Amino acid sequence: MSFLIDKSTRLIIQGITGREGAFHCRQMLDYGTNVVAGVTPGKRGQTVEGVPVYNTVREAMEEHDANATVLFVPPKFLYEGAYESISSGIPLVITISEGTPVLDMYRLYHFARAKGVRLIGPNSFGIISPGKAKAGFMAHRIFSEGPVGVMSRSATNAYETVFRLTREGIGQSTVVGVGGDMIPGSAFIDMLPYFEADEQTKVVVMIGEIGGSEEERAAAYIAERCKKPVIALIAGKNAPKERSMGHAGAIISPNGEGGAALKEEALRKAGVLIAESTSHIPALVRRALAGK
Repeated sequence: MSFLIDKSTRLIIQGITGREGAFHCRQMLDYGTNVVAGVTPGKRGQTVEGVPVYNTVREAMEEHDANATVLFVPPKFLYEGAYESISSGIPLVITISEGTPVLDMYRLYHFARAKGVRLIGPNSFGIISPGKAKAGFMAHRIFSEGPVGVMSRSATNAYETVFRLTREGIGQSTVVGVGGDMIPGSAFIDMLPYFEADEQTKVVVMIGEIGGSEEERAAAYIAERCKKPVIALIAGKNAPKERSMGHAGAIISPNGEGGAALKEEALRKAGVLIAESTSHIPALVRRALAGK
């Protein structure tokens, strides 16, 4: 099994006629993803890699009844594009752009929740269920099918982890980029129930980083509701306080809130195995799969 993205996915690409949208459309098609339509205002009637293009999401939905969309649009246009997708009733909306205005994301977050839509990102690399489908820009050749679920705030750390797992013969069930901006549409705590319910997933790897309190919230959920083993890596241990490091959400408060030490402490108390680096993760995964 897998969740969110699989062989039954009917995907729309918003911004399909742009450079990134067109390139990754080809990559997703090559991987076997069922891309049914693209959307770029003013481009109706065109095709990209054989995929028909529409002016609006609503037009695309009328023709194709899609159940997911991925947005390859600049941050300043993300609000309008995502709002249209959510309004059109698409159950899964994946946003790629980094640096979305915080107020825009705040509004989208609450609008998606009110409409019952699963919003992923912004600043997400997307979602992939290895061997089935992908929606995003990840290099799919490093992924392999297997029992390990991965969710990450960082694309780079996720890729490095997946590469190491695949190289050691350990495949993945579903890999989700939750994104590194200040307000994620879906956080770790939102993804954990999916992994817990997924029959293919036997171990969950959570790749967090400094900033915010998402890892602490996840720790509380894991302690109360998760039966599957969880392994966590917290990136940014040496980052200085009050300075944003890479991602907009990666910042430690003056009192130490949002720092790696507090996050790791909360996760350890919840029974989570803590990795010191991505190179440490495969060994911990093998240990968890063996029930040790």
